[in-house]
Amino acid sequence: MLEDRMAAADPIAPRIGQQPGPQTPPAPWPSGYPEGYAVVDVETTGLARDDRIISAAVYQLDAQGEVQDHWYTLVNPQRDPGPVWIHGLTSAVLADAPLFPEIVTELSERLADRVLVAHNAMFDWSMIAREYARAAATAPVRQRLCTIALSKELGLPLPNHKLESLAAHYGVVQERAHHALDDARVLAETFRPSLRRAARENLRLPLLTCQPLTEWSDAPAPRQRAAASYRPTSWRPSRKRPACPYPNPGRYEPGGRLVQGMRVAFSGDTSVDRELLEDRAIEAGLHVATSVSRLTSLLVTNDPDARTSKTAKAASYGTTVIDEAAFMQLLQDVLPAPASG
Repeated sequence: MLEDRMAAADPIAPRIGQQPGPQTPPAPWPSGYPEGYAVVDVETTGLARDDRIISAAVYQLDAQGEVQDHWYTLVNPQRDPGPVWIHGLTSAVLADAPLFPEIVTELSERLADRVLVAHNAMFDWSMIAREYARAAATAPVRQRLCTIALSKELGLPLPNHKLESLAAHYGVVQERAHHALDDARVLAETFRPSLRRAARENLRLPLLTCQPLTEWSDAPAPRQRAAASYRPTSWRPSRKRPACPYPNPGRYEPGGRLVQGMRVAFSGDTSVDRELLEDRAIEAGLHVATSVSRLTSLLVTNDPDARTSKTAKAASYGTTVIDEAAFMQLLQDVLPAPASG
């Protein structure tokens, strides 16, 4: 077993427990399935392009989902650590941690020739890819698998798409939520039975190609007032959203791009903390609405079939509805507001 970097400062017992049901791989195992997986979780300073990774964990699994190894490290982001009330990592804790370029070799060894598995994998992959780009390196990852997408493919009866709900479904105990090592452990434990069920049913895994990213920023972009909630001295500061400085350009067209000024509403639970999603939307120039009206451009929900007032109004107004993963992808490339006059 590898030594966990910085484990002495913040120990988490990486125990993999017994799962309910058969523990032997199904036979025959689908021939097209990957040969190995890297279950990943990263904690970050936020959700924007300029945000940084502050801790990372990787569980290496074999083709049938058995744990082969695990690894964890803190990372010094060389900036404010962001929402400390979520991840608990202060500037003092991160001061002596290695910089990301210093962990590239170790991280690459654990990702190479494996499918990256994460809960909301697009986010974790985007953060990792940008950190590699800043370090003038390329992540050795060719494919990723999102456990949210896999849960949907399997039709798991989950109340929402949070990791804690997936853990509860399989009877996995979370010891410390939003700690990269424990979240990766929980995800590894829940991914194993999901993978084996998919194999028994001969389902095609929802694998996506990982394209290296080239856009990044070395310094944090100016934050609007909403980012004041990142103060580490309080738990849930009062939030006053700044007024959107752009006029509403109208509805979002499916398949198109978001435009600054569009009104976005959220409904239901999200795998990423809701406040971080809202802050990211505001920083991108979008208007975060508390309700759905005829002026709403887009509704973001992971449960479009849920009978809520927002989904009902969206249906009646013909407002486009997308899930969280699709919304985060759209946030990567928001069009500037049309020039006035």
